[in-house]
Amino acid sequence: MDKSTLGLAALGLVLAGASGAALAAPDWSKVPSRKVVVFYPGTASLDWIMNGTQHGGAKGLKKGEACIGCHEDEKSHNVDIASDKILKGEKLEPKPVAGRVPTIPVTVQAANDGTHLYLRFSWKDAGGGAEKLDKDNPVKFGVMLEDNKVVAKDTRGATVQIGQAGGCWGTCHADARTMPGAADTKTKYVTGGSVASGNYYDLMQWKSGKGAKAVDGHVADKRVMDGGKALVKAEGKKEGDTWVVTFTRKLAGGDGDIALASGKTYNMGFAIHNDHAAGRFHHVSFGYSLGIDAKADITAAK
Repeated sequence: MDKSTLGLAALGLVLAGASGAALAAPDWSKVPSRKVVVFYPGTASLDWIMNGTQHGGAKGLKKGEACIGCHEDEKSHNVDIASDKILKGEKLEPKPVAGRVPTIPVTVQAANDGTHLYLRFSWKDAGGGAEKLDKDNPVKFGVMLEDNKVVAKDTRGATVQIGQAGGCWGTCHADARTMPGAADTKTKYVTGGSVASGNYYDLMQWKSGKGAKAVDGHVADKRVMDGGKALVKAEGKKEGDTWVVTFTRKLAGGDGDIALASGKTYNMGFAIHNDHAAGRFHHVSFGYSLGIDAKADITAAK
């Protein structure tokens, strides 16, 4: 082997070592956590939450308040939402859902190494024997990120920073598939959404089904389940009675990937398709700010 070949081989070892170090998962036992309670929302679409005659919180949204300002207790992080009544079909659910739990407490952790964002979510299994709408996947876990650009208008035309106030609610419309009376062909979308304008959500999803491929896509004028370049890996497993899902994502990506930078904050929402759920029959979070080395609801520090 000549000197040039030896040099290239040595360089390859150095780069491999550096890559391995960069992708080493954080010591999660040392990373701060926050409890976030996800809940069953029924048909509470963006259209509904922005309508002041149906949802009293629409007035607060117009003032720039976040959903968690009214719905989450600051000390306990418990949410005040009538998910039990929704599941029974008493409100916001024309199809009562038997066997699902109304809320699921999730432990959320985040960290970064200057090149990658690491997210970890863990929760106690909440299977209740509901109808298996997705027979292939007992659990799916999705995360959406937004760069403070997605807006919505209330019934009087007032503009609301919905990505900031309500997380991924900016993608949830009454005419999207699985909503009552909606066409099965219409996916989640952002009104006026486009990747070029920044008016979109970055989407990642892990699926528990055998051989299932992780999703790295986005939601703009429609939902696209591939094409992203930022997601490095999405992993999940059930440890005893607890599900643990982790995402490793490059801070910078390609089209459809929100570019993350140290010192800045972004908006995040996530959902669990629990107990073989599909479509809108999931548990969702409100919107939370995600800081990259910056103070936020959830901070990803180095």
